[in-house]
Amino acid sequence: MSSNHRLLVKNAKQVVLICNSGEKYLTKHGMQNLCVIENGSVVIGSDGLIKAVGPAETIRAQYSEAAFDNVIDATGMCVLPGLVDAHTHPVWAGDRVHEFAMKLAGATYMDVHRAGGGIHFTVEHTRAAAALDLLASLSNRLVRMQRAGTTLVECKSGYGLELRTEFKMLEVIEEARRTLPINISSTYCGAHAVPKGKTVAEATEDILQVQLPRLKEQMSAGKLRVDNIDVFCEQGVFDLSSTRSILQAGKNLGLNINFHGDELHPMNSAQLGAELGALAISHLEEVTDEGIAAMAKAKTAAVLLPTTAYILRLPQPRARDMLEAGVIVALGSDFNPNAYCCSMPIVMHLACVNMRMSMPEALAAATINAAYALGRSHTHGSLEVNKHGDLLVLNTTRWEHLIYQLGGHQELIRYVVIKGNVVYDNDKTVDL
Repeated sequence: MSSNHRLLVKNAKQVVLICNSGEKYLTKHGMQNLCVIENGSVVIGSDGLIKAVGPAETIRAQYSEAAFDNVIDATGMCVLPGLVDAHTHPVWAGDRVHEFAMKLAGATYMDVHRAGGGIHFTVEHTRAAAALDLLASLSNRLVRMQRAGTTLVECKSGYGLELRTEFKMLEVIEEARRTLPINISSTYCGAHAVPKGKTVAEATEDILQVQLPRLKEQMSAGKLRVDNIDVFCEQGVFDLSSTRSILQAGKNLGLNINFHGDELHPMNSAQLGAELGALAISHLEEVTDEGIAAMAKAKTAAVLLPTTAYILRLPQPRARDMLEAGVIVALGSDFNPNAYCCSMPIVMHLACVNMRMSMPEALAAATINAAYALGRSHTHGSLEVNKHGDLLVLNTTRWEHLIYQLGGHQELIRYVVIKGNVVYDNDKTVDL
């Protein structure tokens, strides 16, 4: 019965569309005034795309004769777009729980890094790990993210720092894309740190002469689909000129520029990104006013990571200043061994409390704007006709509970749907 529609979600107390005029992103006022339908329904077709979204009465009349593979009665519940996590490092071996103890005792990020910990510790373990083991742990992490409401996630390489391991990571991400329902945006992050025993110039040369040509070859052969290029632009890591040459080379391969900037020191990364036409820059804890203005003008998204500032006790990213200036603000979990958080609802909560965002701003930043930061806002990030049927059904009468109830997503999220298929059904009712 291929003529059947795949899913009807009906009679929801609230359907949060986010936006409804095909906006690719929201800024300032748009983020404050999200589009919400009271008592609404959503229809997803057999192709997994949204066919209709609107008042329950209207949809009931329009689809009175239609057949559905699946119907969810969302009476008394809320429907939201699937959440988008715009920044994660989910492929690695060897956790860093011992370093969390060091940081709690006062060690800084760079203290840990210099002591051979941090990225270098993870690189050693990831280089030694078998691809199958990396795939197993990645799959577990992605399933956890999905249960917390993430339906599109950015996944970086970057714990190899040499050809073999970087490609092992990219292949593992590719395999996850093929085998799991969650949508993945893949990022080559070979310039995540300078490998031990190499200078910045040597590391840059290796990326430009060895790794990127190989990436081009694999992408042309259709073996890898990589979407973005990332560099950790920071004092003691990659300076502005090496960052520029790597990002430009990636852009020449057709990759979106989406990099780490201005995290620990003001490096003018934001200005560089704006100049190169970067789609997104992450972190920005130390961004300058000039950098903020440049990003607003260039429509470069700011991917803010409230977990990082929270865990490392850094100054919070200046979300309010960015919003005021008209920057496209997005959110990410920064899931990695330094910041172990799979939950975008917790990220949104931290964004509201620590970065002073409002709940509508945080939700827009974790949906349409995070999708924009990944070049996917034409297909994801809002509940609009012809977009992917990726949504959450919340067992609550107001969507704000997802942010308000810190750590409460496990009880609140009743269904997670990707392309009209229920990928998670959290039925907590047990007959005793």
